[in-house]
Amino acid sequence: MTNSAPPELLPAGTPGIPVRCVGTADWPALEAALSPVHRAYLKATDFAPKAGRLALLPGADGSLARVLFGLGETEGPGRDRLAAGRLPTLLPPGRYRLEEAGIDPAEAALAWLLGSYRFGRYRAAPGERPRLVAPEGADAAEIGRIAAAVAHGRDLINTPANDLGPAEIEAEARDLARRHGAGIAVVEGAALARDFPLVQAVGAASVRAPRLIDLAWGPEDAPRVTLVGKGVAFDTGGLDIKPSAGMLLMKKDMGGAAAALAAADMVMGAGLRLRLRVIVPAVENAVSGAAFRPGDVLASRAGLRVEIGNTDAEGRLILADALALADADEPEILIDFATLTGAARVALGPDLPAFFTEDEDLAAAVAAAGQEAADPVWRLPLHAPYASLLDSKVADLNNVSGGPFAGAITAALFLRRFAPRTRAHVHFDLYGWNPSAKAGRPEGGEVQTARLVYGLLKSRYGR
Repeated sequence: MTNSAPPELLPAGTPGIPVRCVGTADWPALEAALSPVHRAYLKATDFAPKAGRLALLPGADGSLARVLFGLGETEGPGRDRLAAGRLPTLLPPGRYRLEEAGIDPAEAALAWLLGSYRFGRYRAAPGERPRLVAPEGADAAEIGRIAAAVAHGRDLINTPANDLGPAEIEAEARDLARRHGAGIAVVEGAALARDFPLVQAVGAASVRAPRLIDLAWGPEDAPRVTLVGKGVAFDTGGLDIKPSAGMLLMKKDMGGAAAALAAADMVMGAGLRLRLRVIVPAVENAVSGAAFRPGDVLASRAGLRVEIGNTDAEGRLILADALALADADEPEILIDFATLTGAARVALGPDLPAFFTEDEDLAAAVAAAGQEAADPVWRLPLHAPYASLLDSKVADLNNVSGGPFAGAITAALFLRRFAPRTRAHVHFDLYGWNPSAKAGRPEGGEVQTARLVYGLLKSRYGR
């Protein structure tokens, strides 16, 4: 796969055009310190430090001497900590360095790299991009690793399903394992049907065979952390087929797998002291004579029988088998990532993934890690009485509630049935997509919560 990773940071100390990020409160003092010529120029161009405003200040010879970039209000809930991610889309090619006043330089450098991303598999990127000098004292290698992992995950989501099916997801996982010296096993065919019957049932209608990918890395005696990612390469909805408008973005239905692989890339690249396991059930939910049907009762790895109320609720089925495998290992932390429900998007919108956990301490840590990483999430409740909405008259449970209410919660409650041993279980319900461009977040695929999870694990397990 073509990697659309952003350019690396230039070494600290490299000469560059200074860029000053300035908020409303800092503007009067900065304006007073400018030369009369620059003050006159800014007045003539009606510059104010509103969020996203840019001023290119000329030198005596007419060359670009300095850049001012408006942050707007830098205190309060409206502040965008990735605002510097707009700069690569606004500045002309050249070398730039951030003036440290008014911003966290390491966070701004990461935002710059995240904003430099372009998906370039099918057409050439337009021209040379501006480059940034690493801020003094910042861990440039760490910033670069995070940005590269995010870019690779975005590439996976942005790649259309004709070029990214279950086999290609496996190839990406194998490449990740090779780069970091991890072990990897893949289950498919008769073994998949025997040991992971829900994964097999969901993927059986496609000409592209389903599989379960199982990656392991790190010392066996280290704390065990398992990441599970929903890898539906494309979702037609199955026999409960989606309307055409509902299929337009279904290449992103493997966004959970992309987020899990991106987080794993960060963890392994940093050498955290843990035993990492990554499980990805990879399928295509297609339509054929082999498709599973509404009303079918399917076996699961956990031994529970599941009645199919809707074939378009396939993600929770493949995750159920993957979570049963993960739960048997009783990891210290179990995290699953999935583009699972429209209900979560209705409740929280595309930018704010929902998360669910029964562990209060872990919930607080997840929320704090999201805040720290500027990778926000919002907790929704695992309201136990709603579990009865999944009752079935012919099986242990149904895969949907059959009603219009609490869809994200009932999906999370369904998943909890398949990981009963692991209390420290977090379920992320993602959108996996930026509907429009924002600072540091280009339009297209997004590995939401990957940076959050890396920050959480780094804070717990260090290096």
